[in-house]
Amino acid sequence: MSEEVFKKVVSHCKEYGFVFTSSEIYDNGLGAVYDYGQNGVELKNNLRQYWWKFMVQMHDNIVGLDAAIFMHPKTWKASGHIDGFSDPMIDNKDSKKRYRADNLLEDKIAKYQKDGNTNKADELQNALDAALLANDLAQLKTLIEQHEIACPISGTRNWTDVRQFNLMFSTEMGAMAEDADKIYLRPETAQGIFVNFLNVQKSGRMKIPFGIAQTGKAFRNEIIARQFIMRMREFEQMEMQFFVRPGTQKQWFEYWKEARLKWHLALGFDKDSYRYHDHVKLAHYADAAVDIEFDFPFGFKEVEGIHSRTDFDLKSHQDLSGKKMQYFDADLDENGKPYGNYIPYVIETSIGLDRLFLYTLCASYKEEEVGEGDKKDTRVVLALPPILAPYKVAIFPLTKKDGLPEVARKIIDDLKFDYNCFYEEKDAIGKRYRRQDALGTPFCITADHESLENQTVTIRHRDSMLQERIPIADIKSILDKAISWKDILSK
Repeated sequence: MSEEVFKKVVSHCKEYGFVFTSSEIYDNGLGAVYDYGQNGVELKNNLRQYWWKFMVQMHDNIVGLDAAIFMHPKTWKASGHIDGFSDPMIDNKDSKKRYRADNLLEDKIAKYQKDGNTNKADELQNALDAALLANDLAQLKTLIEQHEIACPISGTRNWTDVRQFNLMFSTEMGAMAEDADKIYLRPETAQGIFVNFLNVQKSGRMKIPFGIAQTGKAFRNEIIARQFIMRMREFEQMEMQFFVRPGTQKQWFEYWKEARLKWHLALGFDKDSYRYHDHVKLAHYADAAVDIEFDFPFGFKEVEGIHSRTDFDLKSHQDLSGKKMQYFDADLDENGKPYGNYIPYVIETSIGLDRLFLYTLCASYKEEEVGEGDKKDTRVVLALPPILAPYKVAIFPLTKKDGLPEVARKIIDDLKFDYNCFYEEKDAIGKRYRRQDALGTPFCITADHESLENQTVTIRHRDSMLQERIPIADIKSILDKAISWKDILSK
């Protein structure tokens, strides 16, 4: 059933202009790269704005940044990406297909759980965690063989050895090929923040603790890209690096762990769809890490990570660049002396915008039976939080004549400065309502002949399908009350 729901969500995305396969007209498009359509880009912008408002606008000690995608190649040497940014890959010799070894094992664990074999699932999970923690590639292959995992394409178990595969895309910068320098498309946005730490701190006169936030594209050469926009080669991150005094990182880690889950819950989806997942194997830069996971139709998957990165990044950039990355802290310690110079520790919150987009759609997609008897029908509705909906209101003239389009257009002209409005005059009014339900539009307003007589319209509420008569003059105040950033940001 869950797999069927996910297929419907993917189909819905294309049918209603949310997501398209990139360059689809050529050989079914480019794998694991997607374009956001006319409605998808609006939802994506609204989700990005929700994050930005919470992180930057609601915190007086967090500021924004927009760092370049291209960075000096030494950046990725200092960060550890050149030497250690890889996934364990395995090939099937018969199908010639390549897979992530840990993903094959995770799928097997999920199958054990689905079949009710929890003991085997737990046993394999513990063995997988141990192999990943020890970076034991031979043990990963042994586990694949022991649990008789076959290639989904060939059906055989004729595997190669497991080896590491670097995920960074590289290109060349320079006018002449022989003089070109090798550079990389950034695999994360965080390093742009770290190399600009002192620029922002000094120019903004920022005082510890403070944060730097940014959103932007990142690129990873995912060999196994699957589950629609869940895992892509070109994706968008929303990251914030919060710089703190050494020794306080644990309390700030707990603060942001709680604050970020609260931000997700404010969307209003089922709280049981979220959970924390503590990292067993910590990244080389971290002393604590936790994921916020969401229960997608295909199971719980990470949507955001909160990491205590210590001083690894700033210290690494200082060592390789020769430029001091220290902060002078004039606050007094318990002995009445200034803390002085130190390299700050960092708490990171990192969320994938595309995964947030996907779980928002999955959580909002509903099929509801409406009507009774011969008029019984099923409607598809995206029960999006109104503030996130691509269109906040749709305006319809009941007919395309008698001056009704002019009334509808006048309403749009009055609302479009504050709200994204949709106009449609084609088809019966019921069909128009259904299309807006599928787009997630919270309100529909219909101008009819009575509107010409007494300046009233019918407003329809998406979730309840309730229709009521209201004065045209009251439309904006009704929308203002129902659609407010304050309501969601203050939760």
